[in-house]
Amino acid sequence: MKDKKRAMGRGLGAILSAESKASVNSATDEGADKFVGNIMEVSLDDIDPNTSQPRTYFDEKALSDLAQSIKNLGLIQPITLRKEGNRFIIISGERRYRASKLAGLSSVPAYIRLVNDQELLEMALVENIQREDLDAIEIALTYQRLLEEIGLTQENLSQRIGKERSTITNSIRLLRLSPDIQNAIRSGEISAGHGRALVSIDELALQQNLFKKILADNLSVRQTEQEAAGLKNPKTSIQKKASVLPNYYKKAEKNLSDILEVKVEIKTAANGKKGKIVLDFKNEEQLEQILSHFN
Repeated sequence: MKDKKRAMGRGLGAILSAESKASVNSATDEGADKFVGNIMEVSLDDIDPNTSQPRTYFDEKALSDLAQSIKNLGLIQPITLRKEGNRFIIISGERRYRASKLAGLSSVPAYIRLVNDQELLEMALVENIQREDLDAIEIALTYQRLLEEIGLTQENLSQRIGKERSTITNSIRLLRLSPDIQNAIRSGEISAGHGRALVSIDELALQQNLFKKILADNLSVRQTEQEAAGLKNPKTSIQKKASVLPNYYKKAEKNLSDILEVKVEIKTAANGKKGKIVLDFKNEEQLEQILSHFN
């Protein structure tokens, strides 16, 4: 497992100079290439919420929880801004913006969009995906941006980058993981395979418990998948345990089957104290034959 955390994206930590804030507004302006496809650090004082934001309600408890996570781990997923003069308007990530203010941050990492930069941005993002040193979360973020900001479908994206559509879908699903799990993938503490197993668990508390177990017991991806399957289908696991019948039940099955001339299955509860007998018949005539044994 790696201990060193990888910096997120190209240009993370780059501060917008006063000159670039004033002079670069369009993709055709000199210096625009420094914005497109990169992550920049932007002061919260320079950011304005989008007045046409369709979302008007933000749960205070959820915001507080996210703010605490940001205090502990930093902002995992950059917000997206459009530059308008010396100001920046939020395109996506207002919840992260609000939580960052609550957390007391003075600036946040952001993707900057410029007027008429779509083609340049698409080229920069596709080029970014081809890099060999990207971690799984950064790849997922890049896929998401291509889908949301460029407006590509997963089928279009699959064709443009030469990846299976299922690969793209599974990659983006990693962004549903909590920030600490995403950070663990980025730093190499766990692999993307571990992340895919974890994201298959809908209940966050169970997901978090398994994440802690991976770290504590150094579980392999295969072991994690087995643990996740057990958490998702606890009833199935119990049934599998119950399916191993004692020999005297197996003998009873065979005796009944020989007498009734049909398939007989004995199913027991997990505690072995009660169960049921299942008779398999093919038609009405065979059912009558079974019933004749009880007359």
